[in-house]
Amino acid sequence: MARYRESLCRLCRSEGLKLFLKGDRCYSDKCAFERKGYVPGEHGQLRRKRTDYGVQLREKQKLKRMYGLLEKQFRGYFEKADRQKGITGTNLLIFLERRLDNMVYRLGLATSRNEARQLIKHNHFLVNGKKMNIPSYIVKVGEEIQVKEKSRNVGRIIEAIETVARRGIPEWLELDKDNFTGVVKRFPTREELTMPMQEQLVVELYSK
Repeated sequence: MARYRESLCRLCRSEGLKLFLKGDRCYSDKCAFERKGYVPGEHGQLRRKRTDYGVQLREKQKLKRMYGLLEKQFRGYFEKADRQKGITGTNLLIFLERRLDNMVYRLGLATSRNEARQLIKHNHFLVNGKKMNIPSYIVKVGEEIQVKEKSRNVGRIIEAIETVARRGIPEWLELDKDNFTGVVKRFPTREELTMPMQEQLVVELYSK
């Protein structure tokens, strides 16, 4: 499957927003966005006026990059969100939040969504006691996400749990650090998703 393999820091600079794609590094003074907070490239420091389409496109790209998705997969989530009752943009965000790789990241069992995706693929996690190695698995309310017993000495998982206080655990999740276990208490409300996202612009783009 195709995957972005270039510098992740360039993505943050392109969007003009810190997307926290590199875990702990994003909180340190080594963060490239803090040192060079302008668009990468020869003309990166020039001011450019964007069209309405350009603004909508950038918002879509920002969401895709934040959650680590390619276009086909992202479009699929939008179509599911559009078929559901309620506000399409909010439905889309909830679908993205329900992905297993995002839940592992939100619980503090990985320092970034990219790291969570890799750990899941390497069979380090169980969902309701069963092995789950599909990062795109859609988690349900009440499901338990647990680090396998044999994986509880993996350095990256231990480091993530030790630094989880920096990011905090969302109110809709519950983490038992001692047992390396997290539970989905409920799905988040739109107000609880505090990253600067304008999902309505994505809906407008796909509705053309």
